[in-house]
Amino acid sequence: MGEAPFKPKVWVPGDLNAFFGLFTNVLLNVLVLTGLSLGVVNMPGDIVFGRILPALGVALPLGNIFYAYLAYKLAVKEGRDTVTSMPYGPSVPHMFIVVFLVMLPTYLKTNDPILAWKLGLVWALIIGIIIIIGAFVGPTIRKYTPRAAMLGTLAGVSIAFISMRPAFQMFEYPWIGLVCFAIIMLSWMANMRMPFNIPGGLAVVIVGTLLAWGAVLLGGSTLMVPSAVGEALNQFSLHIPSLSGDVVSVSPGEVWPLLVTAIPLGIYNFTEGINNVESASAAGDEYDLRKILMADGLGAIVGAFLGSPFPPAVYIGHPGWKAVGGRIGYSLATGVTIAVVCFFGLTALLLAVVPLVAILPILLFIGLIIGSQAFQTTPRAHAPAIVLAIIPNITEWAKGQVDGAIGAANTSVSAIGEGVLSGANVLYVGMERLGGGAVLAGLMLGAIAVFVIEKRYNWAALYSGIAAVLSFFGFIHGAQLAVNATPGVTIGYVVMAAMFAVIAWKQTEPFDWSPVDTDEVEG
Repeated sequence: MGEAPFKPKVWVPGDLNAFFGLFTNVLLNVLVLTGLSLGVVNMPGDIVFGRILPALGVALPLGNIFYAYLAYKLAVKEGRDTVTSMPYGPSVPHMFIVVFLVMLPTYLKTNDPILAWKLGLVWALIIGIIIIIGAFVGPTIRKYTPRAAMLGTLAGVSIAFISMRPAFQMFEYPWIGLVCFAIIMLSWMANMRMPFNIPGGLAVVIVGTLLAWGAVLLGGSTLMVPSAVGEALNQFSLHIPSLSGDVVSVSPGEVWPLLVTAIPLGIYNFTEGINNVESASAAGDEYDLRKILMADGLGAIVGAFLGSPFPPAVYIGHPGWKAVGGRIGYSLATGVTIAVVCFFGLTALLLAVVPLVAILPILLFIGLIIGSQAFQTTPRAHAPAIVLAIIPNITEWAKGQVDGAIGAANTSVSAIGEGVLSGANVLYVGMERLGGGAVLAGLMLGAIAVFVIEKRYNWAALYSGIAAVLSFFGFIHGAQLAVNATPGVTIGYVVMAAMFAVIAWKQTEPFDWSPVDTDEVEG
């Protein structure tokens, strides 16, 4: 008789730790997109709580359930109980892009938040279609792009857009932020058991909430507003998702301009998906990239038809949740719990009760794990390429800070003058070009550097040529899509490609077109 097939446990104790971490992460983003919809685009509450959130309440659990299924199948196939499912949630970059580049300009132009919402739905639908197309080319890109480039640009995203802001916000209320971060370090870095065996993520929420409300009761803080709790309770009711034709109710003339941001953001999404799957592979879990991307694309499409302009995506952070003991169940639990929050309009209540600063250390921890993984799972010689891949994302973040400061002063770069900014050591032109299409730009620069380090000049020439084409159309190093978007950058990449091609041609050994990475990582 043969051995019985391996049956992995759907829930293990470590899943509770990972659940509280991922749930608070996703919840934070749901709270942010709720606030953006209500406070920036001025959408009616019945659209936000009656359409957008219930749509997310369907799209997000579908992805979490599917990812948990993939993890279960992988665990059965490989006969091990250490498989961790991929995290899933609303895509953070898309969240801000659709609000500030699609819906807000429409609202300001037409004073019609409903039209703004509908155009957001169309935009999300286009994103989903592009990601599905990317699912068919993504595996090839992953195979031939160096791991250092993929994990390096992912490290840039994690440092710039996941770690920086939470770290700054923690120090706005350091007496809460530092205490909560200390708990995270003890629980998730030192693997220290918390009192009463409470999961680290839950301990952070409890301690942070008690500190914040304790300060309010003692009269020393206005961080929490008691009256907001009562107001939030008014949103508590069951909201059932509904299918409608809002996403196809706008004219084609209003749709075409959306392609300017939808195409590069769709490419960004499947590029980051490739990087996240590579990150999971480096942590020991090899997933089918095509299935992951198909789930992302379908999630965006389903959400758009149900009423959500916020595309979901595979999340950065798999190694972090694996490190704290998460396996299969944490993803399922997160999807189900987020669905309950969305269906019953609990986002406002949670935002009123739990201080944001108590959740931020969790995001900082995930950023630290992803940033360090790039160096831990790639050859030591590739470290310069990783740093190079990080820089464009740091640049894009820095440019966002400059833009925010200039906007707060009610002026603009053109009004100030690029020369004046340069004289003040604010190199705006360079930031705009280097940071344009940061994820793709970091991927290209990191890959070129790896190939040069490995003396694979034929590959370096090829990727330089691809970078030249991408920059010509503004996918990288450009402020927007255009023909001949950044001539100087394109010329630079063309010359680089020519240099590497000549060197490759002069090499005595035949061209090696095999992937540069092997399964072994040099010490």
